[in-house]
Amino acid sequence: MSIRRVAVATVFFAGVVGLSGVAFAEKVTIRVQSVIPSKADEVTMLNDYADNVSALTNGEVTIEVLPAGAVVGVKETLEAVDKGLVEGGFAWTHYWSGYHPAAMLFGSPVAGAGVGIDNIAFVSWFMYGGGKDLYNQLWKEMGMNVHGLMLQPVGPEALGWFKEPINSMADFRKYRFRTPPGIPGQTYKDIGVASVAMGGGDILPALEKGVIDAAEWCCPKPDSVFGFQKVLKHYYLQGLHQVVVNADIYINGDVWRKLTPNQQKAMEIAADASLIRSLSYRIYENGKALKDLTENHGVILHDTPADYFKEYMDAARASLEKNAAENAFFKQVWDSQKAFADIAVPFWAGAQMSNASLGMAYAKSKKK
Repeated sequence: MSIRRVAVATVFFAGVVGLSGVAFAEKVTIRVQSVIPSKADEVTMLNDYADNVSALTNGEVTIEVLPAGAVVGVKETLEAVDKGLVEGGFAWTHYWSGYHPAAMLFGSPVAGAGVGIDNIAFVSWFMYGGGKDLYNQLWKEMGMNVHGLMLQPVGPEALGWFKEPINSMADFRKYRFRTPPGIPGQTYKDIGVASVAMGGGDILPALEKGVIDAAEWCCPKPDSVFGFQKVLKHYYLQGLHQVVVNADIYINGDVWRKLTPNQQKAMEIAADASLIRSLSYRIYENGKALKDLTENHGVILHDTPADYFKEYMDAARASLEKNAAENAFFKQVWDSQKAFADIAVPFWAGAQMSNASLGMAYAKSKKK
């Protein structure tokens, strides 16, 4: 065999062996631009994912997390990944509802997709109820050269922060309220709330300048990191707009296909692990943050007005039905979630009543 043929064979062997230890695949750096500031909890968990990918690939795949705006503007993140301007992006898939309305059903299925799906049940649908295949199809429906991996389920998100207590929807409608983009925010408009969509980094300055009067972002820990407690003191935990929220990583399709099968599998396994790691992290961190907010920052915790739930749920269902009637793929995804819910929600909701009753009994005992 000629020297040239030996060299070619060696390179080929090194590229396909993967993680066997006999040879090493080519090292890859994937720059991932986030849509939120580096201090956010979501980025903490994204870096945790990156560390696991590096460990599982013996350092072959490095994920370099870039802050919002490092390469392109936040709103251009997905298109930048599609075009290869940056190898990856990190956001919530409902951010891209402008490209396809079904993005909402993966990133933030409004009011639990209208069928009672919470964040844990959503993971069950995604992993075992056909959700992952539909998620992969979403990018083709959008015409995006992207491979997505779901990383961080969150929820339920808090209703939000207010200057004064709200005792009814009539009180709620007095405020200009920051909401997420897409159908969850539109649903607020449908029930007469002055909904204003804006990125996370813009919320606190907008509150300080009086551009908006009230706001939601996520949950106690992320909210406290953003500093809402500096401006607003009345906090409502129970909301329907984002009972389920999922933050994802998006990889340029060409970059993904150039990874070895073992590298791809390592990223997928790390993503599956991130689902439970993120849920676990959030419960404890949010608990610590809520305790700190109420004990050290003068934040007053309230129950959400009862009339909110029916009004929002009715409007959410109307919006879901409208989109299903107008878009075939939206209907396909929603039908899948409804079929899953018919089987899973009666069991899971009933079981959760025991969990909630147990937890509330303990919480009430602490107040004595």
